[in-house]
Amino acid sequence: MASREDPIGTVASEFAAVSVSVDHTANGPRLRLEDLNSGRVAFLDALQLESLVWLPAERLEQLVDPSHNRWRDEAR
Repeated sequence: MASREDPIGTVASEFAAVSVSVDHTANGPRLRLEDLNSGRVAFLDALQLESLVWLPAERLEQLVDPSHNRWRDEAR
């Protein structure tokens, strides 16, 4: 039987640090990503990951721009 979470490692740069593991608590395996600075957690399934692979570079750049979401006032 698979464990509930299989650690993969940490991906870090001068801008971010994310813990990556495979979560087995849903209907199928999915990546569990944890922002080590805030503790915020997100899960990505196979379809979401494949969508990232096919995303044009310009669209991906818009997604990773922190001014779009991360630095906005959460009260708005």
